[in-house]
Amino acid sequence: MNARAPEAAGGDLAALQARIGHDFADGSLLVRALTHVSALPASQAQRRSDSYQRLEFLGDRVLGLAVSAMIYEAFPAAEEGELSRRLADLVRKETCADVARDWGVGAAVRLGEGEAQTGGAQKSAILGDICESILGAIFLDAGYDKVDTVVRRFFAAKMLNPGRPLRDPKTALQEWAQARGLPPPVYRQSGRSGPDHAPLFVMEVIVNTFEPVLAEGTSKRLAEQACAQKFLAREGVVEDEND
Repeated sequence: MNARAPEAAGGDLAALQARIGHDFADGSLLVRALTHVSALPASQAQRRSDSYQRLEFLGDRVLGLAVSAMIYEAFPAAEEGELSRRLADLVRKETCADVARDWGVGAAVRLGEGEAQTGGAQKSAILGDICESILGAIFLDAGYDKVDTVVRRFFAAKMLNPGRPLRDPKTALQEWAQARGLPPPVYRQSGRSGPDHAPLFVMEVIVNTFEPVLAEGTSKRLAEQACAQKFLAREGVVEDEND
């Protein structure tokens, strides 16, 4: 199985290091961080140690620590729940994949023929893994402080512009109503169907001066969350998840 990576060494890797902001003392770490398991021979002994998998494991943990410290400093009034939601948004695969795209790693990813032909170099799952593996490689090459610098450079803007809502819909709706001087939303059950082991609840949310909204869920809690989401989407506060 042949690895596919346009110029996996030399100029392309030098340019990649410049974009990341770290010049590797041990260039083999970067090559390994860019190597998908599909690019390796079938030998099981090599498949794990020579691909990015172990570096991804390490990078995931280092990223979590760096991001946790960053958001802890940036939001001194935030409670634990909000900090946890911000952390989850920043370390998820989609965010890491976006950072990998910012780095332009696609041209340097080492893939097997089959994975390359199916567009593996642009898959978010692979790019997210490689972002983490590169951070793990930087940690081994230069230590935590360098990883922290890279993380703050590329994740700070995403921290300030979250990729998804950081509050659950009911909390968001309550805060939205409070900001407009309205009473808290009221939820009430409007119907129920289905057998006892698989019920379907219909809940209604009422916000003063606004038309009520109905939504369904397999529990009252889920139906209430669906109501709040539907209300916020109708009022243009959030995007409709069904679009």
